[in-house]
Amino acid sequence: MIKQEILINGSSFSIETGKVARQSAGSVIVTHGETSVLVAVNAAKGMREDIDFFPLQVEYRERHYAGGKIPGGFFKREARPSEHEILTSRLTDRPLRPLFPKSFKYETQVIVTAMSSDGENMADVLAGVGASAALMVSDIPFAGPIATVRVGRVDNNFIVNPTREQMASSDMEIIVSGNDSTIVMVEGEAKLITEEEFLDALKFAHGPIKELIALQNKLVSELDIIKREAPPEEDNSEIEKAVEKLVSVKIDNAIKISDKIERQNAISVIHEEAQDSLTESFPENEKIIKSSIDSLLKTAFREQILSAKVRSDGRSTTDIRPITIDTGIFARTHGSALFTRGETQAIVVLTMGTPSDEQIIDTMDEDYKKKFMLHYNFPPYCVGEVGRIGFTSRREVGHGNLAERAVKEILPDYDDFPYTIRLVSEITESNGSSSMASVCGGSLALMHAGAPTKGHVAGIAMGLIKDGERYAILSDILGAEDHLGDMDFKVAGTRDGISAIQLDLKIDGISFDLMEEALKQAKEGRNHILDTMYEAVPEPMEMSKYAPKVLSLQINPDKIGALIGPGGKNIKKIIADTECDINVDDDGIVTAASLDLQRCKDAIEVIRSMTMEPEEGMEFDGTITRLMTFGAFVEFAPGREGLIHISELEWSRVEKVEDVVKTGDKVRVKLIKVDDQGRFDFSRKALLEKPEGYVERPKRDNRSRNNKKRYNKRN
Repeated sequence: MIKQEILINGSSFSIETGKVARQSAGSVIVTHGETSVLVAVNAAKGMREDIDFFPLQVEYRERHYAGGKIPGGFFKREARPSEHEILTSRLTDRPLRPLFPKSFKYETQVIVTAMSSDGENMADVLAGVGASAALMVSDIPFAGPIATVRVGRVDNNFIVNPTREQMASSDMEIIVSGNDSTIVMVEGEAKLITEEEFLDALKFAHGPIKELIALQNKLVSELDIIKREAPPEEDNSEIEKAVEKLVSVKIDNAIKISDKIERQNAISVIHEEAQDSLTESFPENEKIIKSSIDSLLKTAFREQILSAKVRSDGRSTTDIRPITIDTGIFARTHGSALFTRGETQAIVVLTMGTPSDEQIIDTMDEDYKKKFMLHYNFPPYCVGEVGRIGFTSRREVGHGNLAERAVKEILPDYDDFPYTIRLVSEITESNGSSSMASVCGGSLALMHAGAPTKGHVAGIAMGLIKDGERYAILSDILGAEDHLGDMDFKVAGTRDGISAIQLDLKIDGISFDLMEEALKQAKEGRNHILDTMYEAVPEPMEMSKYAPKVLSLQINPDKIGALIGPGGKNIKKIIADTECDINVDDDGIVTAASLDLQRCKDAIEVIRSMTMEPEEGMEFDGTITRLMTFGAFVEFAPGREGLIHISELEWSRVEKVEDVVKTGDKVRVKLIKVDDQGRFDFSRKALLEKPEGYVERPKRDNRSRNNKKRYNKRN
């Protein structure tokens, strides 16, 4: 067993190999603090000949035993991967995929398992380091190493791989992957930081990334590793020349067609004609012919942008496609917006729920609740295709999470707007950056629903075409520019700063200067989109009559038990009397929800009266609950009583209590005393008009022994 170790954020960070999973092509255990992940990698023995992509599978899984927990649910075992596990799998996959030889078509699998969690150091960023290290010590050809870190910022100080406690105070959470020379992948969110602050965070991240790369190289230096030979690239020059001669002019014409469907149809015709013309000369080489056309198409597409600075739809590199906005397109939803930008379109629908609609997340560390969700759906019809309808894809989970991070920063404070909010983005047309359309549509749907947001948030996707020293940064990229370009850089935020960001590169990396230029261009494009959104919906609109009304009240957490009552008696009575859905959080926030606002107000008023600290001089409407010889007990709030002494019932002398009040009578009373034991003395007569000529008799200081005993036994 070989182990290498350094210090990260004050805790030991180690990589070890040779002890566990020794039959795998490569395996490591990565540990930070007392959090450990096991990573094992393998590649198939035979190469797949029927594919034109690299068959890489990356799977990250958390085991509840890692945090000393047993999974919830009936079966008590881990089932389908959670959203967090899917997102971590994607974050691990993205920087690895470009680093394998193009000719390496062997099925390759990277399995990451969280084995131990200390609740402070997070396991997800260990997956990227572990995957790289396991591939480096394996026989699989891999142009690594790379490393992944999380960056937070507390009190304006950047922290690498912050603990959960530090993250609670951080104003950013950015996961960064990189190589020795630059950054290759970014994903994260922030509380509206500037472009300069974001760039500083990336520069800071690159320091520990290089340290982790050096750690992997040190580990590898102690091993005698023999890598597989990647299959040589086939020499298809004869076919490629024939294809170029046949279709080059047609491709130049096709890439100038602005409409996506027409352009795709023209390219399909080129493929068909080439196959018909060349199959006889080059039999059984259909895939090579297709690949040659695709290569020519990519070269021509990129060259047009680099040389003429004109894109296939006629825009310049900085132009944003035309935007149209419609709100309230469905009658019964709580909020809706149709956002269309060029040939990308999203219908975003908002539903407002009560606290009982919060999502409970069961993890290996701790369970928590989500009050805001954004879900993204990408049906086949949005690109004019027929496709399989199954479970939510990784892409849908990833795009939804990115949009959720972006929109989260503009949500109103829960105390001001105590709703569980769900946004659903239905992509109805797609030609580039549908996730950013979901951000814009989500912001508009919130405004349409009447949510008092902190302003609009918008997103834009930036692209890059780079050939040597020549390059072009593209604003609001098309699907083809994403597919054939070198970068997909999504930036979302408000006029005040960035709320979410995602960077994927298909090249080895870009310089920080180039990234700074892209961020500046993205800000200009984002502000253009925001101007259009504010013009369409400048402020929150009236709330839908179909949305539930939710009111909240903060009570002393010590009063929760009294509010609920024995066996839930008190809270059940409030629910029955007001017909509201009542929810009580551990921190003392109580919410009442109903379609009838008045019922909510009634419920909140009852709760307020039950949990308030009564003071002398306050007045209450109460109900007589018991009659005694020395007075009557009155319930001034559910479950709370006080005494009206017989002398406080009327201004005149009262011989019998039942001569004035009876059980069940409604009375208005005034609190005249709170004794040392927290008992309440009320007066009815204090709210009655004093009779003319009334002379108050002096109070006697002593009472009979029996009266004293009865008086002290009340309550």
